[in-house]
Amino acid sequence: MATLKQIKGTAIQFLAEDPVQYVGTWSSIANANTTHEECGSAGTASASIVFGGQGSPAESPRTKNQTETFDGSSWTEVGDLNTVKKNQAGAGTTTSALSSSGQDPGNTNSPLVEQWNGSAWTEVAEVNTARRQLAGAGASGTAALIFFGFGGSPETFTNACESWNGSAWTEVGDTNTGRVRAGSFGSYTSAIGAGGSPDGSSSTANSESWNGTAWTETSNLNAARKDMSSHGSGASNTDGMVFAGYTTTNLANTETWNGSAWTEVNDLSTAFRNGFGSQQGSSTSATAGLGFSTTYGLQAEEFSFPPSTATIVQEGDMWFNSSSSTLKGYGTAAGIPAGVWSAGGTMNTSREQGADFGSLTAGVAAGGGGPPTDVEEYNGTSWTEVNNIPAGGAAGGATGSQTAGIAFGYINPNSADTTTYNGTTWTEVNNLNTGRNVGGSAGGVQTAALYAGGGSSIANTETWDGTTWTEVNDLNDGRYFLKGGGTTTAAVLAGGYGGSPTTNPAQSEQWNGTSWTEGNNLNSGRAFLTGGGSEYTSVIVFGGGPMPGVSTKTEFWNGTSWSEMNDMATASETSHGTTQGAGVGTYRARTPAGGATEEWTVTAAVSTVTTS
Repeated sequence: MATLKQIKGTAIQFLAEDPVQYVGTWSSIANANTTHEECGSAGTASASIVFGGQGSPAESPRTKNQTETFDGSSWTEVGDLNTVKKNQAGAGTTTSALSSSGQDPGNTNSPLVEQWNGSAWTEVAEVNTARRQLAGAGASGTAALIFFGFGGSPETFTNACESWNGSAWTEVGDTNTGRVRAGSFGSYTSAIGAGGSPDGSSSTANSESWNGTAWTETSNLNAARKDMSSHGSGASNTDGMVFAGYTTTNLANTETWNGSAWTEVNDLSTAFRNGFGSQQGSSTSATAGLGFSTTYGLQAEEFSFPPSTATIVQEGDMWFNSSSSTLKGYGTAAGIPAGVWSAGGTMNTSREQGADFGSLTAGVAAGGGGPPTDVEEYNGTSWTEVNNIPAGGAAGGATGSQTAGIAFGYINPNSADTTTYNGTTWTEVNNLNTGRNVGGSAGGVQTAALYAGGGSSIANTETWDGTTWTEVNDLNDGRYFLKGGGTTTAAVLAGGYGGSPTTNPAQSEQWNGTSWTEGNNLNSGRAFLTGGGSEYTSVIVFGGGPMPGVSTKTEFWNGTSWSEMNDMATASETSHGTTQGAGVGTYRARTPAGGATEEWTVTAAVSTVTTS
């Protein structure tokens, strides 16, 4: 409970209604008239077009040539394709679109291409390499790009790429990898292809960017997926999104792209695969749907942000709602989010002191179990055993995502080994300068990591730039079994054993990219604690021991001080946690054993502030 004294000096707005969050959300729009799975699509959020594909097995004929357009409020059936086909590539708008290659009703790859002028389809020049389950991009029916797919002679998962200038197809630079049913968006000179399947069965998180001349591998998706043909929205390789798809189940996940990294945002209401997307939309404006969910669906959704006229709430804002006569705050009481622990999936192997990275819904726990090289991935529901880490152990540093992670200094007694993970395999890279374990790590990404302390109460600090480790300024007080989070330019580490000259187990130090500064202490001093968070102003630590005993305590760092939060249900030390996100985590309790986990989730909700 906040008192007026505590909020003294805080700016308070007087508003007739609560402000809104400036985040993108999906909402239902009108259903389409006809089912379309494995279809082509194009257009923007307010002017979309879908064509061809297939319906349910009960429909006859199942493969289609129907075309529908969406005008922002309703769907209208318009002129049919001349050729019935599915698994084609789409590009363009509702007045100038292209349907390229694909599969005819006999499941033969078709080289046929049709161009849409806003009222009718016309057959134009054929592609050089007929293929199915390919990807497309392009701003109009006269400027498009096709890539990926299964075809050629002999047939293969092709990396062939072709460019269309309105009259002819030209073979241009190949993609780095061949695959099918990837998500895509962009133009014929600036495109993205992401996800899909490299072999028709497995899923990939790989992402590639086209600059008009060549393809370059970029940061991976956070969640690998396939069966996402036409699942994209964006006009260039620096702004867009992909969504939905399939792994072992249909997905609702949405990720936006800013030219350098993928970010998970709000999910679709309905999980589906092989549907459609507004290929010329953006990361803030899109339509999507159809495909297969639990049935061959007619559903469609729109992704949008609040209008520019809306009052946008910022974390920490306070206001007086004059309509309800209440004082309110967003997500915080003095900047602290409300978080709770709940039961999570059980690990296959009970473990402690591993190297851990990723997010709450896409995490990795490496080592620390029996055998010590064992690795498991978490999808937010269940744990799956994956490829072992080459030389495992306990108490390592780690950071990054489930598909682009890094672990270091993780072998007892003290190791300099550094290993990267791409979502499938582990690769040994350049070692730390000083071998040690049980240090504190931060960074958030595979190419930028921080490791400090560890060993026998040392103060050494090193930063990783994606290639090599560099020694930088030491901690003020050497110690081990400390935890925290942040980035290589703004981090916090707290707790731990040892210390020179101090032995304060509540000690906290802040890193500004150059040096360490003593910060506010933990409320409950302890070592063997777990923690994480890739945002400096939103880091948590939890559990720990053994002083005075194994702990259930959770504390949150807001960039200035530590605040006690809701406790875990089961006391734990040397647990497993995540490195990405803002104050979220999974953990394996050391006592009792058995691999039980708990999940920490926070909701930055609008709440009434009680005053006294």
